[in-house]
Amino acid sequence: MSRNGEPLPGTKPLPHLAVVGLGLIGGSFAMGLREGGHCGEVVGFDLDPRSRELAVELGVVDRCASSLAEACQGADVIQLAVPILAMERLLTELARLDLGQSVLTDVGSAKGNVVRCAREQFGRMPPRFVPGHPIAGSEQSGVTAAQSTLFRRHKVILTPLEDTDPAALALVDGLWRALGADVEHMDVRHHDEVLAATSHLPHLLAFGLVDSLAKRNENLEIFRYAAGGFRDFTRIAGSDPVMWHDIFLANREAVLHTLDDFRADLDALRAAVDEGDGHTLLGVFTRAKAAREHFSKILARRAYVDVMHSKDLIFLANPGGSLSGQIRVPGDKSISHRSIMLGSLAEGTTEVEGFLEGEDALATIQAFRDMGVVIEGPNEGRVTVHGVGLHGLKAPPGPIYLGNSGTSMRLLSGLLAAQPFDTTLTGDASLSKRPMNRVAKPLREMGAVIETAPEGRPPMIIRGGQKLSGMHYDMPMASAQVKSCLLLAGLYAAEKTSVTEPAPTRDHTERMLQGFGYPVQVEGSTATVEPGHTLRSAQIEVPADISSSAFFMVAASIAPDSDITLEHVGVNPTRTGVIDILKLMGANIELINQREVGGEPVADIRVRAAQLKGIDIPEELVPLAIDEFPVLFVAASCAEGRTTLRGAEELRVKESDRIQVMADGLQALGVNATPTPDGIIIEGGSSLGGGEVWAHGDHRIAMSFSVAALRATAPIRIHDCANVATSFPNFLALAERAGMRVGVEDNS
Repeated sequence: MSRNGEPLPGTKPLPHLAVVGLGLIGGSFAMGLREGGHCGEVVGFDLDPRSRELAVELGVVDRCASSLAEACQGADVIQLAVPILAMERLLTELARLDLGQSVLTDVGSAKGNVVRCAREQFGRMPPRFVPGHPIAGSEQSGVTAAQSTLFRRHKVILTPLEDTDPAALALVDGLWRALGADVEHMDVRHHDEVLAATSHLPHLLAFGLVDSLAKRNENLEIFRYAAGGFRDFTRIAGSDPVMWHDIFLANREAVLHTLDDFRADLDALRAAVDEGDGHTLLGVFTRAKAAREHFSKILARRAYVDVMHSKDLIFLANPGGSLSGQIRVPGDKSISHRSIMLGSLAEGTTEVEGFLEGEDALATIQAFRDMGVVIEGPNEGRVTVHGVGLHGLKAPPGPIYLGNSGTSMRLLSGLLAAQPFDTTLTGDASLSKRPMNRVAKPLREMGAVIETAPEGRPPMIIRGGQKLSGMHYDMPMASAQVKSCLLLAGLYAAEKTSVTEPAPTRDHTERMLQGFGYPVQVEGSTATVEPGHTLRSAQIEVPADISSSAFFMVAASIAPDSDITLEHVGVNPTRTGVIDILKLMGANIELINQREVGGEPVADIRVRAAQLKGIDIPEELVPLAIDEFPVLFVAASCAEGRTTLRGAEELRVKESDRIQVMADGLQALGVNATPTPDGIIIEGGSSLGGGEVWAHGDHRIAMSFSVAALRATAPIRIHDCANVATSFPNFLALAERAGMRVGVEDNS
């Protein structure tokens, strides 16, 4: 086991490692494995005698060989860490040696050149040669700059070929992981294209810009008055010229391709400046700003919170506490999604206030930016959407990644079904398990061509250029997402489209379409749209999310002496099931200052502590509280008597199987909770204990168990909480302000 917790292949340290080239990268590789005890002997070789001496003196290697042949003799792994254009000469010498079963690997930043040279010198690519590239470095160079921790939490890309020996690949992969690196495997050509864009082009531009400005007559003034941005951008022009000369020649083809693409974009920017085209400039600048923030979060493993690839984030909820004061929870997620979608398809500029800056809603913004919509913000809940009209979307440059947002995927599938271009909708590991046939099937009946993974799972491939026909659809199951998907597809259909639901669901789509000037006919349980109308820009004020408010409603109901007011909460009658159910259980809830904002009913909600009682939850209320049931299960656990839920099978196909996951967690806390195929039976009244529960990457599960601690007798540790950011990014701060005792566990 490595010091970083990663196992090495096999049970014993690697007997003999040879490192050829004792600069920063080679020296750090050798030092890290030597200090970690992962190798029996580390032997170095470098053409520079002084580097060999220093490598031994500094403890980088155990010893240095005086020749390449001596260093490689009996080596299990030979790491080639020489400059990229020195690789050909080195491979020529290695091809003359008897390397036995040695595994070869390298650290060059242009893999095509390495593979080409190896084939030329060995006659074919040796099966036990594993090309690699650590994306790490520092301002210093040479063996004196070697650091045993240089690769920790940095990417290392291995580029195996079809005939690469799997055992050799596993060995090299394990060595890098032992150094704490994040290892990925990639095709050689793809690697070189990616690095040409992300590393080589920026260096080329920095070298070229500084050289161009330095040749001007006013060069002294240019550099004298340069601000921090200029210095930051041109810092990389201070890199080693010889090394980068070698890299550009070695990766010439990929660099030229990337440079040509950039030149075309630069010409378009020049034309926009020349023509005074502010809209184009704003589009480039807003997309660039958003992309930089998005990719920064990817590097920090926070973008759209892919919990399958992030460390376990643990909430520690301490027992006791009561709630008081006035708080405003973030904006309604459902309305935030729809404001971006309809604003993008409207004519004119839509202003949105109160937008939820959670990861799910940000995924929707990014999707429409990818399709050419200029969107400013979000900035403190304010978003400006420059609509392109119903037929103004453009083909995205690649798959649209929606993180964990099922709402984004299902509603977008309806909008995209009639576009003239193909689209692929993807998501994280959690979203990729969720059923999409419920929208794909009726869309296909309208004429859409949609491909999914087995069992109707994402990714969804939506073929463009299809003509949709109108239809009437009787929904087999109440679902606002399915209803909204079909109504949005109906905007593009040849005839009118109507949807009848078996039970009421949230009607935000119908209300907002009307707010954008698009007629929607609602008669009883049937909503109808017809084509031929236009969406016109609107002012949208997003009310606070009732689903997020539900955690504080339950918390104040079960915590003694609580009295809290939740401000500006959306109380759309298709969303107030949680209030109705809590009132049936005896909760003390009062709606005050009721009003209408932008077509949506809004109120302040005052909640005071009360003794709850168990009930049979009326089935007609189930669709109106489908997202709030996890925290309602906590309320039931604290109520006197039995609570029974039926008709809620939809809960089993949310971000997690919410029935089973909540039952497991409540049982771990000592609650008698029995799951059924379409619901749960909870015997309330007994005290909750502490312990370990797992949220399974489901934001609502994590927050529900945070609420449960108010009535627990010991702390509750809640695992897998990263996805709280999808819907409620400031949950912990608001919970603490209200009086709850929950936070991120230290050093988790």
